[in-house]
Amino acid sequence: MTADTASSRLLDHQPFVLIWFVRLTSTIGYHMAAVAIGWKVYEITGDALDLGLIGLIQFVPAVVLTLLVGHVADRYDRRLIIRLTQGAYALAALLLFWGFWSGAVTREMLFAIVFVIGCARAFELPTTSALVPATVPMALIPRATAAWASANQAAVISGPALGGLIYAFSPTLVAALCILFFIATIVFVSLMRLERSAPKREPATLKSVLAGFHYIRHRERLLGVISLDLFVILLGGATALLPIYARDILHAGPLGLGILRSAPAIGALTVVTILSRYPIERHVGLAMFGAVAMFGLSTIFFALSTWLPLSVLALAILGASDAISVVIRFSLVQIETPDAMRGRVSAINYMFVGTSNTLGEFESGVLASWFGAVASVLIGGVGSLLIAGIWMMLFPSLRRIDRYELPPDEPGSEPTR
Repeated sequence: MTADTASSRLLDHQPFVLIWFVRLTSTIGYHMAAVAIGWKVYEITGDALDLGLIGLIQFVPAVVLTLLVGHVADRYDRRLIIRLTQGAYALAALLLFWGFWSGAVTREMLFAIVFVIGCARAFELPTTSALVPATVPMALIPRATAAWASANQAAVISGPALGGLIYAFSPTLVAALCILFFIATIVFVSLMRLERSAPKREPATLKSVLAGFHYIRHRERLLGVISLDLFVILLGGATALLPIYARDILHAGPLGLGILRSAPAIGALTVVTILSRYPIERHVGLAMFGAVAMFGLSTIFFALSTWLPLSVLALAILGASDAISVVIRFSLVQIETPDAMRGRVSAINYMFVGTSNTLGEFESGVLASWFGAVASVLIGGVGSLLIAGIWMMLFPSLRRIDRYELPPDEPGSEPTR
């Protein structure tokens, strides 16, 4: 199969095109809201620890709801779950709109909005992730993963930049646009018709709820991939400190904050666009670990930079290396997990990803309050390099992965060849 053929085949699958737009609009709305909330919190309090608390508040539902999320995603229509989460996002954005419009916005109100978004996101991310493989034949999953990631990265580029630019003129308008993006996401999900029929769902029991943990624990490669993500991103949570870098180190203002938040996605979008046409087909394991090492090095580079263009370059390299790692990890998780288990495995995976992101933001905020922002980011970069080396020794089967091992298509799907 040629790269051009694979790319055109992805566009032939209407459910995949729709879920691509679902990811785009939902993520744009989320990151526009994140820029507005982050800047306003720091404007109100001027405390780096409060920026870390934003991550901690989202960390709690990601952990507490994991078992419920996974089981719900494997028992109910995943499209319905996504619609409900977008409805929750829209309500949170409506509250943010009212707070900006009335001038009644407070630190506590913003934290409450973050909590609502965190609860909805705990359901949205693993459910959407589990839905992607059902939109294409199994043989297209690696390319679909990269293409789907391109929607995410395009949104991470445009969302923060758009949010930062508009916030400088009208914070209220930022919240209003977030509402529109979440409503658009509901429309896209409602139009989706799946190509692969859903398997019979097992009854709800304690064993079935915990089955995701059991499945991962007995598969070394899955355990290694998921735990690698946890520790690397836990240590590399520099994005929580971007308001400090934008205001106090780089002196770039709200627009500069939006550019900094977009920079990792610019690098990532470039990479995933290439991978959607020319996926990594050899030395997959080594490519993943090499990308993690580059993630750590670029984090160190960003920590030491005091010039906006160099900082943007460092973040772009960081995003590009992270995108390679993410596409490989996501593809391995989806390919090695049957559809009946994908909700629970994806929920656990996103618990690690989500907790590493949010808890990493809290860790970065705490270290920044103790030692300063630069030292906090430096510690994260060095730690990421150490984790890459340790995981190569702990999980040799990951290092030795050469190619993706595609299973046969599941019942109700199109043939892979």
